[in-house]
Amino acid sequence: MTTANGAPTTLTQGYRTKGGVGESTLRPDGILKVTGEFAYSSDMWHEDMLWGQILRSTVAHAEIVSIDISEALALAGVYAVLTYDDLPAEMKHYGLEIQDTPVLAHGKVRHHGEPVAIVAADHPETARRAAAKIKVEYKELPVITDEASATAPDAVLIHEMRDDHHIGHVPHPNIVHRQPIVRGDADEAAKKADFIVEGDYYFGMQDQAFLGPESGLAVPEEDGGVHLYVATQWLHSDLRQIAPVLGLPEDKVRMTLAGVGGAFGGREDLSMQIHACLLALRTGKPVKIVYNRFESFFGHVHRHPARLHYEHGATKDGKLTHMKCRIVLDGGAYASASPAVVGNASSLAAGPYVIDDVDIEAIALYSNNPPCGAMRGFGAVQACFAYEAQMDKLADKVGMDRVEFRRLNAMEQGTLMPTGQPVDSPAPVAELLRRVKAMPLPPERQWESSEGADVRQLPGGLSNTTHGEGVVRGVGYAVGIKNVGFSEGFDDYSTAKVRMEVVGGEAVATVHTAMAEVGQGGVTVHAQIARTELGVTQVTIHPADTQVGSAGSTSASRQTYVTGGAVKNSCELVRERVLEIGRRKFGSYHPAWATAELLLEGGKVVTDGGEVLAGLADVLEDEAVEIEAEWRHRPTEAFDLRTGQGNGHVQYSFAAHRAVVEVDTELGLVKVVELACAQDVGKALNPLSVIGQIQGGTTQGLGIAIMEEIIVDPKTAKVRNPSFTDYLLPTILDTPTIPVDVLELADEHAPYGLRGIGEAPTLSSTPAVLAAIRNATGLELPRTPVRPEHLTGRA
Repeated sequence: MTTANGAPTTLTQGYRTKGGVGESTLRPDGILKVTGEFAYSSDMWHEDMLWGQILRSTVAHAEIVSIDISEALALAGVYAVLTYDDLPAEMKHYGLEIQDTPVLAHGKVRHHGEPVAIVAADHPETARRAAAKIKVEYKELPVITDEASATAPDAVLIHEMRDDHHIGHVPHPNIVHRQPIVRGDADEAAKKADFIVEGDYYFGMQDQAFLGPESGLAVPEEDGGVHLYVATQWLHSDLRQIAPVLGLPEDKVRMTLAGVGGAFGGREDLSMQIHACLLALRTGKPVKIVYNRFESFFGHVHRHPARLHYEHGATKDGKLTHMKCRIVLDGGAYASASPAVVGNASSLAAGPYVIDDVDIEAIALYSNNPPCGAMRGFGAVQACFAYEAQMDKLADKVGMDRVEFRRLNAMEQGTLMPTGQPVDSPAPVAELLRRVKAMPLPPERQWESSEGADVRQLPGGLSNTTHGEGVVRGVGYAVGIKNVGFSEGFDDYSTAKVRMEVVGGEAVATVHTAMAEVGQGGVTVHAQIARTELGVTQVTIHPADTQVGSAGSTSASRQTYVTGGAVKNSCELVRERVLEIGRRKFGSYHPAWATAELLLEGGKVVTDGGEVLAGLADVLEDEAVEIEAEWRHRPTEAFDLRTGQGNGHVQYSFAAHRAVVEVDTELGLVKVVELACAQDVGKALNPLSVIGQIQGGTTQGLGIAIMEEIIVDPKTAKVRNPSFTDYLLPTILDTPTIPVDVLELADEHAPYGLRGIGEAPTLSSTPAVLAAIRNATGLELPRTPVRPEHLTGRA
């Protein structure tokens, strides 16, 4: 790990275990992935397998007048065609929190691309042709696309018979959830402000754009159940939603994690899981479903687009006086994770600053736009984009340096959040800003060389649009705060089963959890923890499945904290059992065991001498120790629905960015030259993985800043760009240099002092890029992503 200037970054020494906590260990699947040999869920195969296909609605809001499946059924090679009326169980809806999503559309469709019917055939092309032969007659209804149409007195209701637990506190049935947060008196505090700035901001709908499409294989079992191999983020949540719809008890629905090609929140909700299981159970044959890219855009939730209004005040010496804001998130046709996204957006709306008087409101709408739910940053991203733009505006009004203005108002350990919750672990906001500002700036005019311009370094890149004419540089800063783990009273826990035994004369460990490995690195961290706590060198990571207790979702930056905590806890229990066995067998007379006992008791296992391994092998020669245990972090509580007060979050993470951009002001093209980041990670369990997570999150934030947006027609609510031809993603040519400065300030409440890291860099990279473009152009730029027409005055 290095800093911006290439010097080594000093990390906490940690335990001196070979391949243990604090060391950079390589991913066991790394070589397979880069050589194309890794088996993803879309690569699975089974003898006598059928292929599933989904027919999706061509309109966004309509009554279903009729469905004719006769031609599809008559096609040779078709084994089954199912509609809503063919569903086997009384339960026909599912959902993460609110069960409002029908397995197949019934009565009406609520968004473009909603599943209407499913087909199983002996060849994927046959299944597609059969789906195309299904005739659906629609009677179109008015579409709800924004807050005005959703809450109008005569608005069509997206869900006519709502009875969920949020309906009692929302002002309109087309509002999924509303969360106010009020502390102090913002109106009274505003009177003390020497400067007040307001802003209206728009944040576009972003797609998770994982490279591995939704896919899975359902295999019917002899006992009448089904085994689903699937790419997901939360096996047990899927199980909880799938089993009731199939009419099966959970013990007859077995789930195993297949190879996951990225997730970023888009696999928290179900996609093809129920459909594959239904077809497998109906046909008695294995059924595989693999979405193409077009289907993938319709088959998972997206990041909520948002409209945000902010007001901030400050005194002439730069101290913040108050903050007011209103955040409107478009949740689309179904609830998904919208209530939790509202909770995050509202509780983190003030950012990492000390503001005693706040008045915040956040809502999520039901609409006929595509469903939106979890995506990396989860509500905090949208808020950070707005409050950081406000910080620049206010600093300019006061006449202060933008970084120093932020540092003056930065929170620290002990600061009260707008919810009244104290921040009880390190909050080095000012230090992160200082560090990122101190990083050396990249050289100017890097495109110039003695051999002529290197167009790759210019806005427009290989399109060769400019050789530097009209190109100006800008620098911008931003910092963000993100919660870690599930919040608002959710019972957030994880389970780990650890087995220790002797194989080939050597003590080895096996770690079994239901954690979904989606690229975050749990497969390395769990082995590192086992090596550290048990003194073994050989650790096997058992495939994730539902034969062990839940690990929760791979989201909210929680897995290393919570499932890592569960692995550590189980290892400690195994260690205690091994000590008991060793004392019973040998007492203190066996030299190797005596050394092993001393080191094991200390919990700081050193394996380089081999004494621990030798002692463990002797102890466990004729028996194994296996323990499955849960681990919970400290409890949280729901936010008050009137004031928003409450200890709603477990932990916070912080990151700061400095963006350097070059803008062709004539053509409206942007080149992000550098995105430097400083982040506190608490404890870097795997430093190499930490850097990868920070750089990955930074790049995802860059995407929403200048190119990524799902375009939905405001009149028809149809998606206009469901492909990677029209939905633009950063490539390696768009990705800038990303120097990283890692700070390690331990959180005493967390295992090893660690802090969740994966999401925080996504927050601050987006507003940093926008701030740099504003600095280069002098334009206000209140929306993201920025397009060329916004920079040339042709918007």
